[in-house]
Amino acid sequence: MKIPEPINSIANLVDGHHADQHDDPRLHLGGSMLGHPCDRWLWLSFRWAVREKFPGRIRRLFRRGRNEEEIVVADLKAIGLDIGETGDGQRFLNLNKHVGGSVDGIIESGVPGAIKTRHILEIKTHNKKSFDDLEKKGVKDSKPMHWAQMQIYMRGTKINRALYVAVCKDDDRLYTERVKYDEEAAGNLLDRGHRIALTERIPVPISTDASWYQCKFCAAHSFCHEQQLTQEVNCRTCAHATPESDGTWSCARWARGEGNLIPGDFQKIGCDSHVLHPDLVPWPIKDSNTPDEAVYEINGADVRNGEGDAYVYSSKELIAGGEACAEIMGGTVRNENPDSM
Repeated sequence: MKIPEPINSIANLVDGHHADQHDDPRLHLGGSMLGHPCDRWLWLSFRWAVREKFPGRIRRLFRRGRNEEEIVVADLKAIGLDIGETGDGQRFLNLNKHVGGSVDGIIESGVPGAIKTRHILEIKTHNKKSFDDLEKKGVKDSKPMHWAQMQIYMRGTKINRALYVAVCKDDDRLYTERVKYDEEAAGNLLDRGHRIALTERIPVPISTDASWYQCKFCAAHSFCHEQQLTQEVNCRTCAHATPESDGTWSCARWARGEGNLIPGDFQKIGCDSHVLHPDLVPWPIKDSNTPDEAVYEINGADVRNGEGDAYVYSSKELIAGGEACAEIMGGTVRNENPDSM
């Protein structure tokens, strides 16, 4: 009989270390996301309302994909391609307003069959099943998000060709494909990104069926089909914050002329006056006499949400247990401010 490994084995410790790492959310809606089929997921992701958490093994796979970029670039240079802006020197593209992304590299020349043509470079790793499908169908049909990402980056760089290089992690096979710029598709993708970024209300989901194949493994599955309650408190989940058409965020709570713009780093933290966006909670919203607060009806009780005090629940308290908040003192405490009686 095989003796099971102890819980503190080296493999478990390594995976635990990686699982404990946390990535800062992107300030922009990534160009790599715009081919995603669900508007709601893009909105939730851009609003930092659902944060995808990955186990250690998956994080190590992501690291392998990043490390593979350097190897692929070295191999392409070895056969005569002139490539720049790779690795830490990647070009960040501000694709107007709230959309952006970074290109794996810029090929100045040397691609066989198009020696003098500039290309953007996109490098991806695949498991065997994914790689076999890619070889069979091509990148547009097999990996539409990757194809969309290249279209967005070609538009941002004004380069009309892309070179897609895929590596099979199982057996190190290579697949390459030259991709043409589709101006109409790129424009539609960028318009979609701007529309979703500036939309105040949550879009409808791609499906209301919890077992739908595009929903089952989505990080927003619990939000859309179960709780309908965000677990995140930051400026972008706050009802006071608004994405502006120039790519900034403003705050109605602390509006002081130019002082109502919210710095990017502060958006990740928020302030004590946070009010949960009404589309990120499962409770009906009611009229509030105080513009800095929201009133949510929870199990028949009017519960005030804003800067927490004896009469108002903070957003963190409501996320931790909105129903429990409504039950305290029969739903009377914090429902009614004695000063207003």
